[in-house]
Amino acid sequence: MKIFSAQQMRKADEATMQSKNITSLELMEHAATKVFNLIHEKLQGAPMLVHVFCGLGNNGGDGLVISRLLVEHGYNVKVYIVNFSDNRSKEFLVNYDRFKDISKEWPIQIKSEEDFPEINSKDMVIDAIFGIGLSRPLLPWVTSLIKHINTSRSFTVSVDIPSGLYADKAPDDPQGAIFASVTVTFQTPKLIFFLPQTGIYTQDLEVIDIGLDQNYLQQQPGIAELISKNEILPLYRSRYKYSHKGNYGHSIIVGGSYGKIGSVVLATKAALRTGAGLITAYVPECGYEVLQTSVPEAMVITDDDDELSEIRLDFKPSAVGIGVGIGTSEKTIKAFEEFLKENTSQLVIDADGINILAKHPELIESLNENTILTPHPKELERLIGAWKDDFEKIEKTKSFSKKHRCIVVIKGANSLIIYGDQMYINNTGNPGMATAGSGDVLTGIITGLLSQGYDALQATVFGVYLHGSAGDIVALETGFESLMASDIISKIGLAFLGLFKTPDIRKEKS
Repeated sequence: MKIFSAQQMRKADEATMQSKNITSLELMEHAATKVFNLIHEKLQGAPMLVHVFCGLGNNGGDGLVISRLLVEHGYNVKVYIVNFSDNRSKEFLVNYDRFKDISKEWPIQIKSEEDFPEINSKDMVIDAIFGIGLSRPLLPWVTSLIKHINTSRSFTVSVDIPSGLYADKAPDDPQGAIFASVTVTFQTPKLIFFLPQTGIYTQDLEVIDIGLDQNYLQQQPGIAELISKNEILPLYRSRYKYSHKGNYGHSIIVGGSYGKIGSVVLATKAALRTGAGLITAYVPECGYEVLQTSVPEAMVITDDDDELSEIRLDFKPSAVGIGVGIGTSEKTIKAFEEFLKENTSQLVIDADGINILAKHPELIESLNENTILTPHPKELERLIGAWKDDFEKIEKTKSFSKKHRCIVVIKGANSLIIYGDQMYINNTGNPGMATAGSGDVLTGIITGLLSQGYDALQATVFGVYLHGSAGDIVALETGFESLMASDIISKIGLAFLGLFKTPDIRKEKS
């Protein structure tokens, strides 16, 4: 599913009005009615007080349509106009008059903190103050109103996006945006719902199709692609009946140091579970017995006693995953440098491999085109520098990716895959995956897919999705707190099966 910018969504409205020969008022009526229908379906006429806060633009117009429909269906409604400007949109004014025509109570004007209404925690709030067009800081009393709504702890529904959020940057005041219980957004999700700094303002997201012009939406490139099963299934390669292990590549996982051999075990097992035909673990000698015992399916090559001092291969692997648990000693850095200069295989770099690149940026020039980097946020900061907000983080990552012709996975909730100007947002995964070794598993999954012939971008997008999907299956069984990285490996098979059907977890447990 494509993610569009605020400007693209405005143009989609215009294209829809032209192609369907409808007015902006008719489009607003249609969209707001969809929001009302969703709210009405949930409330079923429940006798609660509904506070509707309307801005002065088209988001406020949506709120007035919703208010009118609530009154017409017998709900107890109080409507407030957040009067922060002398300007009003035409659509707002028309719907303001329509509301006054059917309601015994006219909207209440809010012009300062003295006008703030009392909101009970058992009441409901509909937030229609600002939409995706917010472009300047809020007046102080408007920020106070938003904080007043948040403090009420009432169930809050935001229309399109929570008020106080910009479409393309973090809020000026972290407490100056609505913390919505539900956001009902139009046609497609917005980027802000998937970023750490702005995703926190929406507990649940409902996307409603308001019938925007599909020809326009299909022709637009979008600013990102939201990855779910529908986008992943076409990437899947089924296996040929008469194939053998040589058809699925020979992966190698390079890493480990004294006390950190477990990371190589996890990555190696994950690559095997993902379908690599052969796999070799390249570790210090102290990891030999651990690997041979923990992963009997893998071959093992060893180097120095406690840490790697050279990385010499007498064959060309299909794919290499390097960096997990490898450490950053001087001799390991030297071995890593020599390896990068000689390597011609597809490459995934994680953990200390990224930390070495950050300390020695000249080594980045040795990376093959389409090398895959999988940093967690702190590793990414070491690599590209600090950022002021998530939007700048994305732009700096894009610049890094274009400059060095590499793919970068920004790990986290809704991991982002950056490839030049292209951005993919993963829609699988859960908070239980914030646990030791989860990133090592991802390295193994992507490496295993590379070895089977998936190209670098396909392997990355597919791998991040599988990783999150396997984690979601585990979470259904264990909950978030008990999820371990090794559990994710055990469910990779069900994640593959889940591309074709919903896995029956109860049957699996029996």
